[in-house]
Amino acid sequence: MHRSGGKLSDGGARARFYHEVCEAHLARIVKVDLKSELFTYTIDEHALTHARMMDGKLLLVTNTADLVPDDVMKRYKLLADIERGFRVLKSEIKIGPVYHRLPERIRAHAAICFMALILYRIMRTRLHASQTSLSPERALSNLGRIQHHRVTLNGAQCITGVSTINAEQTNILAALTIKKPTIDTRLTPL
Repeated sequence: MHRSGGKLSDGGARARFYHEVCEAHLARIVKVDLKSELFTYTIDEHALTHARMMDGKLLLVTNTADLVPDDVMKRYKLLADIERGFRVLKSEIKIGPVYHRLPERIRAHAAICFMALILYRIMRTRLHASQTSLSPERALSNLGRIQHHRVTLNGAQCITGVSTINAEQTNILAALTIKKPTIDTRLTPL
């Protein structure tokens, strides 16, 4: 039995080496002889030459015959953008997993996620175009401080108002081409 730090038997060394070769995805190149009594392996020169030739290259395969190679590459690059979108949904927008059973709820959840991602990308594009260094997360955090108030005292008529919008919030709203929220009556300190 192998103890941590102890010597491996020939069989143990062969098994450990074979495991490492498989973990490194080199089993096509390094052939470990698992049946011999001694620890032996060989290198498949043809497989090694092929691996060297393909090193650093990406092979894209498609079943769509009418696409030219440039279109295949463009579509592949769009996948990275889609994957970034899913990361944004999970991290920045914080849409966590929700477990639905009914098809209409699944479709509604997917539609909300899709709309949130589109809004995020529009925000990112507009903020970038306006030369601001703010990310959509920081812009939303800053805009989240704008409050709408509704106050009713002693059964009197309801008074509504919007908190004061500072210069940074004004600039963010302008960059996003969104009108400032307004209500005719402003709240005054009591």
